[in-house]
Amino acid sequence: MNQQVKTLASLLLAGDTEEAWKLVLTEYQDGKTSLQLYEELFTRAMQYIGELWETDDISVADEHLATTTCDYLLSRYAYLLKKRSYFVNNDEKIKRNAMFFCLQDEQHYLGLKMASLVFEERGWETQLHGANLPLEDAIQTAEEAKPEVILLSFTLLYHAEKLSSYVRELEALPHKPAIVVGGRLLPKYDFRKYCSENTKLLSSLSDLDSWIAAEFGHGVKMDVND
Repeated sequence: MNQQVKTLASLLLAGDTEEAWKLVLTEYQDGKTSLQLYEELFTRAMQYIGELWETDDISVADEHLATTTCDYLLSRYAYLLKKRSYFVNNDEKIKRNAMFFCLQDEQHYLGLKMASLVFEERGWETQLHGANLPLEDAIQTAEEAKPEVILLSFTLLYHAEKLSSYVRELEALPHKPAIVVGGRLLPKYDFRKYCSENTKLLSSLSDLDSWIAAEFGHGVKMDVND
């Protein structure tokens, strides 16, 4: 783990939004791409914080403060990109849209938020529903919004059985959205038995970005450091 990750983790735990933002901005100005910031800085800092919580080195309150501070930084970074017009402006008559949420009783949503930003940088409209969305509400929203892609996230192993009902019901929707499953457990376990042959299981944001480019092929991603 590099020093920048540890420093960011400490700032997140302290709730120091301004110093944390200075660190993120410096990394961005030094040429880091969005994917590098998401995967190598934000994600690793939050993983380190999770390890501290698991070993009782920090409290639940500490972890919650770090999460809300990280959420703020991601929103501020997204605003920076939009302000500088680095998000693709998709002027097609029919815009592509995607929906993002965590399974019911899942509370960890930051990875999901970063995934939504990956889509936004490629010109997609996004609906980020965050943590703990019951299946019936997910179905109702998807029927109304008709997203082309629905991305599900879960982080607790014992929720794998719940995943199968979400996938089955959402893939049965009349408009046939692509269902993508993500989360920190995917690199460690094989969840294919809970999904169909059409479900996309993607274990990283880089994999997600590559899949979007290969599957949809439009809305060329811009280099945010040009």
